[in-house]
Amino acid sequence: MPGGRLTNEDRQHIAAWLAEGLGYAEIGRRLGRPASTIMREVTRNGGPDDYGADRAQEATRHRARRRKQTQPPAPPIPDTGHGRDPQAVQDFTESFTALLVQQGLPRMEARVLACLYITDSGTLTAADLVQRLRVSPASVSHAVAFLEQQGMLRRERVPGARRERYVIDDEIWLRSMLAALQMNEALAAASQRGAEILGATTPAGVRFESSAELLLLVSEAFRQVMEQWRQSVAARSAGRW
Repeated sequence: MPGGRLTNEDRQHIAAWLAEGLGYAEIGRRLGRPASTIMREVTRNGGPDDYGADRAQEATRHRARRRKQTQPPAPPIPDTGHGRDPQAVQDFTESFTALLVQQGLPRMEARVLACLYITDSGTLTAADLVQRLRVSPASVSHAVAFLEQQGMLRRERVPGARRERYVIDDEIWLRSMLAALQMNEALAAASQRGAEILGATTPAGVRFESSAELLLLVSEAFRQVMEQWRQSVAARSAGRW
């Protein structure tokens, strides 16, 4: 919610402005909040004719305490016998999720991906994700659809069952880099075209030409890195046999 949760001071303002006959939109504008936020606050706390700031503040505290009391404890992080510290794994999972969010991944998608990534099998069902993340099946379904579209996981059928399981593998970042490479090359081509249309000797044309040069260098670096990685993986695989 923009501006964070409503404070007691906010509620005092809401009560005063309601008494003056102001509408939700104007109150929201003065507080820097959406009108829908003000409407929900007033509706759940007696309506415009019976809204009281102190009563609304106490009701909010009560709802927060009740949610905290009824929230089930977080399920333990499963240990497969490798002697891992569960708390260290939990802390790392949270920090890795935060990093994925900083990189632009939506939070629910980041949580699903991190949950899959820390498992040794790299495989979980929807029911597993619902239990471990304590979210709704719909949230998992939406996150999985997004990640699948980005090539960051794939679906498999559980043998002999109707359930699906979601799988990640060692090439997750390779596929992500391939997608980035395709976008980078599209930008390079557009920049080259822009330089031609605007004129290579004009300021705008020079700008596009310079951008195209940089983007082409990035694409070449991407290709070299991916080829080095493939060779490294092939060498490790050969060494196991």
